[in-house]
Parts: sequence; structure tokens; C-alpha cells
Amino acid sequence: MNRSYSRTYILIALAFLALALAACAAKETAAEPELEEAAVGDVADGLAAQSANLAPQPAGGPAYEGGEVDAGLAAAPVEAEERAAAPAAGADEALAPAAIPPMPTQVVEMPDTQFQADLTAGEINDNEQFEEYLQYRTDYGRFVGMNTVHDRDVSERYIISVRTRGGLPVLGAEVLVYGGQNLVTTLRTPATGTVYFFPRAFPVADGVNRFSVSVSKGGAVAEFELPRGGQSSAFDVTLNVPASQPPVKLDVLFLIDTTGSMADEIDQLKNNILSISAQIEALPTRPDVRFGMVTYRDIGDMYVTQTFDFTGDVQRFQRDLQNVQAAGGGDTPESLNEALHRAVWDVSWRVDDTVSLMFLVADAPPHLDYAQDFDYAQEMVNAAALGIKVFPISSELGESFYQSQAEYIFRQIALFTGGNFIFLTYESQPQSSGEPGRDDLSVQEGSYTVEDLDALVVRLIQEELAALGGQ
Repeated sequence: MNRSYSRTYILIALAFLALALAACAAKETAAEPELEEAAVGDVADGLAAQSANLAPQPAGGPAYEGGEVDAGLAAAPVEAEERAAAPAAGADEALAPAAIPPMPTQVVEMPDTQFQADLTAGEINDNEQFEEYLQYRTDYGRFVGMNTVHDRDVSERYIISVRTRGGLPVLGAEVLVYGGQNLVTTLRTPATGTVYFFPRAFPVADGVNRFSVSVSKGGAVAEFELPRGGQSSAFDVTLNVPASQPPVKLDVLFLIDTTGSMADEIDQLKNNILSISAQIEALPTRPDVRFGMVTYRDIGDMYVTQTFDFTGDVQRFQRDLQNVQAAGGGDTPESLNEALHRAVWDVSWRVDDTVSLMFLVADAPPHLDYAQDFDYAQEMVNAAALGIKVFPISSELGESFYQSQAEYIFRQIALFTGGNFIFLTYESQPQSSGEPGRDDLSVQEGSYTVEDLDALVVRLIQEELAALGGQ
């Protein structure tokens, strides 16, 4: 080709390129004012949301059954809720932008309808039905034997409730119980402000007739004497601290048995947990929520435990959950002792001023025959000291002895930490009312109702959050 023609074609191409770049620059310039306007609007909305959270909280002074409290009132920090600026829409035309037509209305699907939730469940609170639980405990010892579990004697119980001067529960108060000069146990108040002290569960309390109790949070301290006697007694303490301020910190951890016996239900459980996390993320109270997970199998499997630390990114948590698969196991008991230890100590619980909840999803008891193993009975004591409520979710096992053993241990952990015992129900085991039930558990028909598993768990979490407001 002639060189003069080549130069001509090149000049024409450069001219077209220059025109295209000029058009792009004009289009970006037209879009900038919309971006600035959108960002300013969102900042204003954010400031309004923060102002709504600054309502004054009740404050007050001491009283515990007529006693004195050496306490001061400190201001509680308020955490502001952050919102990201919304992206602006670009102009349709570079030189003469036309009015942008309104976007078509989009139907937004609520989080609790996005996932299949085929599992149903019932739940019982053994601390609320304490007499019935003690009878169940006696029957287990008689017909199965306490040598099949690591028992902690809970037949003597004291309920300690900590409130502000305005009558609201105190979250995160440390409760130290002494027998003489010996520290018997440490407890931490959950969202309800109530802890349970079982003196016979601690050998150091043997022979002690009167306990000294110190309740503290921040610089506020209340002390009282707890005389021993009776099967169950309640003590109310008023601590001179402010009520919890929104947004409430919430840590939710799922401890999941992923052995082969869970294969039939693991996908349904994943869908339920996905639904639970989405619904909690969308709560109107907007808690500062983080999700974590520990999965476990048994010694000799591909892994014994896997730990996924807490994250505030619900999508990241859901991606990790989607990768969970059931396999291995071999014999019936699993490495629950080690798994519970990891769930208490190997994740970053915030503890202070935090609603801390653990959901244990399993169908089998722990191995109690492993040498140099952790002890679930000690780990439930550790969980109570950190204010972690454990809610076991029991799947159907099918082997009567191990099912009985698993039920006892799960209910033991729930009672000690203040949680509820949750159990999956099945259409193949209907109640007389026609609802699904379980004929392999020592739970009386009529003592529970049946709900979708995700709805039940979300309700329990909402009740914990509502308790801080006195509901």
C-alpha cells in the first residue's frame, strides 16, 4: 500500500479515537453531581439513625434485698451504625442527557422465604421446668446409670438475677461465688441478667454453709451473703450501672457434627442455618451481629475439628457453611469433647457487653473413652463463666442407648449454661395431636410445640435481645 494512503488512514483513526474519548469525558462529568447528591443524602440519613439511638437510659443507685452497693455510675459507650453511600446512576447521553425513567418496582423476597426450611423442631427450658428435670435426672441414673456420663450434681440450685436501678437486666456482669477463702465458680450474666449456681456441682463447695457473692461490672460492685438451704432459691441484685445501649453486640456460633450419620439432614440444616443468618441480619433492631462456626468429626477422620472464627460478613459465613459436607465417623460417639473446647476457647468471643449464643447441632454423644481428652462437663462450666448460652439441637440417632446418653448430655449442657434443649421432630413420629414428634426422647408430649427450625431459633435469639429491654 502507498505510504501516503497509510498515513491518511492513521490520521482518520486517531480523529475517531479523539472524538470517542471526548464523549466519555462529557458523560462522566454529567454523572458527578448525582453522585455527590446521593452521598450527602445517605450521610444525613446516617446521622438521623445515630440520633435515634441516643435516647437517655435509666440510671440509679443500689439495692439488693435491702443491702448497700459500693458502685458508681459510668456512661456507656454508644456505637454508631455505619451506612455506605449509594452509587449514583450515570447520564443516558453525553451531551444532552434525557430524564431517566423510574426503575420498575422490584418485589423483594423476605429472608425467611429465600431458603427451603423443611425441618421442624420442639424445645424445652429445663430451668423453667426444674422439678420435672430433676425427676428426669433421677430416672436416667436409675435406668441408664450416671457412670455413662460425666455428671455434675445440679439438684441444689440458686438463681441470681442482676438488674439496673430501672429494673432492666444487666448484661455481662461478673458473678464470683466464694466458699470461705476459696473461689467456687465464676459466672457471667447473659441478656436476661440471670445466672444459675449449682453448688453440689463443685467439690470445693462441700461442707460450706454460706457463700459470699460479689457482683461487678465496670466500677460498680455489689456483695451479699448467700445462705445455703433449700432446693432452689432466688436472689435479686441491683447494680448501679446504665442499661445496655443499641446496637447490641451479638455473637452466634454454630457447632456442627459433620460425620456421616448427619448426611441425610446436613443439607437441610445448612438451608435452615442460611435462613437463620439472613433473618438475624435483617432484624429491625439491627444488632451488631457476627457469625462463627466449628465443625467436627472424630479421631481418624479427615479432620477432628475445623474452626471458622467470627465474622460480621454474613455472606462470607454463608459461603463457608455451603462448603460443609458430612462424611466419616465410623462408630457412634464423636469428638464432641474437643469440639466444645474449640468452640469455647479457639474463637474470638467478645464477651464484654455481648449476647453470646452457641447452637450445637448433633446426633451423637461425645467419646468418653479417649485418653487425655477434653471434658464437656468442664467446658460447660467454662461457657457459663464467659456468659455463653448453649442451645443443643438434637437430631434423631436411632440407637436407643446412645440416644439416651446424647439427650442427657445435651440437656445437661443446656441447663448449666441457661440455654434450651432443641430437638428435631419427624412426621414419622406423630403426636396424638397430629404434629410431628419424637418417641426416642424423654420429653413429655404436650410439653412443647412444633415450629420450623429456623423460625424457632430466630425466635429464641429475638427473645434474648428483647430481654435487655425488659420484655
